[in-house]
Amino acid sequence: MSKSETTKTVLVAGAANLILAITKLFAGLLAGSSAMLAESAHSVADTLNQGFLYTSIRRSERPPDRHHPFGYGNERYVWSLLAAFGIFVAGAGFSIFEGVLTMTGHGGGGTTVWLAYAVLGLGAVLEGASWIRAFYQAKKETRDSDRDLVEHVRKSPDVTFKTALFEDTAAMVGLALAAGGLAMRQITGSEFWDGLASALIGVLLVVLAFSIGRESMGLLIGRAADPAEQRRIRAEICSAPGVTGVDELLTMHFGPEQILVAAKVHFSDDISADEAEDVAGEIDRRLRESVPTVRHVFLDPTQRVIKTTAG
Repeated sequence: MSKSETTKTVLVAGAANLILAITKLFAGLLAGSSAMLAESAHSVADTLNQGFLYTSIRRSERPPDRHHPFGYGNERYVWSLLAAFGIFVAGAGFSIFEGVLTMTGHGGGGTTVWLAYAVLGLGAVLEGASWIRAFYQAKKETRDSDRDLVEHVRKSPDVTFKTALFEDTAAMVGLALAAGGLAMRQITGSEFWDGLASALIGVLLVVLAFSIGRESMGLLIGRAADPAEQRRIRAEICSAPGVTGVDELLTMHFGPEQILVAAKVHFSDDISADEAEDVAGEIDRRLRESVPTVRHVFLDPTQRVIKTTAG
């Protein structure tokens, strides 16, 4: 995973959302469309969240210190959790409230509907460009792996990138809902459809916030490395000279680009303590080469206990 690629994805998404937040607000007010106002709230929330995500990237780059010996990689997940909360409050809450208000006959009233369509067209271009940027990053990261695109996005610990991709996808769906609500309002003459579109955008944002929040929380608690990476780590340890097996292997992410490895390793009985120390150093070096995200390796030498039964 490339931190620079994630930074580019976040900056592109942030710029697109900032432009759209302003234009959607004016279009929503002039057209009297609750769906457009909901989309404006959506873009405002996304803009703030891209700021959170950019902050998370910058702050997580700080080197380890006495108080944080494993670095600040997990701070990426803290800010992503805040981004999820922002989507829920600033985006979903306002969208559902505005939608219910309009469906009950207390919203709407604007006439400049053509402007709303123009802004939706602009939104499709800008959000589409941002989504393509996130999609390009996902394709680039899966090029040299055995995973397909969907599996990579699902298992990637880079929640910053995933948040940007999910937000852009939700934004494209939100634009379609807003356009549908406006069209039905013009066809039927009823504000209900516009309000329904706003409420549906709010529900979409609730789902988005829940997904990002659950992912961030799981990584904050401490998630193990991917099973394929664990198998590669175990194989590297077991292939070292003098190693007869691995009794227990523990892994945990400290940010998307750092993995801690702790293992109870069985060494052959005929190697000395000095030789075992040399083997452990070699295992450390090989693990860092074969799995670049491995940053910390702790090996605990153990002995196999041979059970005997009295006859």
